[in-house]
Amino acid sequence: MRKISFFVLPLILFVGLAIFLFQGLFSDPREHESTLLNKPVPSFVLPDLMNTDLTYTTEVFVGKVTLLNVWGVWCVTCAVEIPFLEQLKNEGKHIVGLYYDQDIDPDFGIKTVERVQQEVEQKLGQLGNPYAYNIFDVKRDLSLDLGVTGAPETFLIDKQGKVRLHHIGDINPRVWQNKFASVYQELIAE
Repeated sequence: MRKISFFVLPLILFVGLAIFLFQGLFSDPREHESTLLNKPVPSFVLPDLMNTDLTYTTEVFVGKVTLLNVWGVWCVTCAVEIPFLEQLKNEGKHIVGLYYDQDIDPDFGIKTVERVQQEVEQKLGQLGNPYAYNIFDVKRDLSLDLGVTGAPETFLIDKQGKVRLHHIGDINPRVWQNKFASVYQELIAE
């Protein structure tokens, strides 16, 4: 009896682990259900990136459908998506940037706000500026409250300030058409 359990227990553990790993082969890490769907954007008071005397709260999302795009100049994929976001802006979409910089964090080094502003001006000067304004998430508090796992990520926020869609990864024509366009049109029509 002991010999049987000696072989059966490892076999059961191996089969269980194999099934778990096999399922991972077919999952998309960009597809996960946000806990904030249909809930208000978490409260915040954060400065404008280019004018730190100006602050924003959740009130900025009330009254207009908004794309909140999490980005940074250090993010290569963000640079790829900015021209398409610029195109959306030119079509009349309201896009707000949620900017955070790794180098402000002491774990990554120290950088002044002025240096961050210079880098942002340079990057957006090269690629275009799709943002109505950029909220400066200095300590990444809002990003954490939103469940951001990295950049870029985009949230579609309705006129009442509720998160209606959360996308991990870049926004490109295919993603816009397949995931955002119909929801955006419904929210505009409300």
